[in-house]
Amino acid sequence: MKFISFFIFICVFSSLVIANTDSSIQQASEIKSLSNNEVSGYLNGKGMGFSKVAELNSFPGPRHVLDLASELNLSKQQINKTSAIYHAMKAKAKDYGKQFIEKEKEIENVFSNNGVDLQKLALLTKESAEIKAHIRLSHLEAHISQQMVLSKKQIEKYDQLRGYSGTHSHTHKHH
Repeated sequence: MKFISFFIFICVFSSLVIANTDSSIQQASEIKSLSNNEVSGYLNGKGMGFSKVAELNSFPGPRHVLDLASELNLSKQQINKTSAIYHAMKAKAKDYGKQFIEKEKEIENVFSNNGVDLQKLALLTKESAEIKAHIRLSHLEAHISQQMVLSKKQIEKYDQLRGYSGTHSHTHKHH
């Protein structure tokens, strides 16, 4: 009985999350400068290339590490730490993503209302850029935290599996 109740809870919760995300994406489609994929990426905390510099310098991404858990021979403790890093990063990125989309809507409104106020526009673009910087930083910080969870051999294997082997040095610290 507990399993059935839990299953029903998960189904209802999932449908609410999906419905909320879909409506957020629909509302944000008013932004002509962003594609639907970009809007979805921001609202869902996706990487969208924000941490490519980390990836290419032997700082693995937690989502990819979880995807490769068996190939990397992760311990239960490593999986738990990686999962915590991933979920914390995703929550932060989603929150900032929502703020970014709202700020971009405000910028869109400056132009669509035929009354461009340069001072307001300057402030909005600065705020938008700062929010985007927070999104990127949340992803980069997750890569830094992730690297400390893995051994040097696991990072080398990760780089190999992701197609990065032989392209960078391995100077990092581990706990």
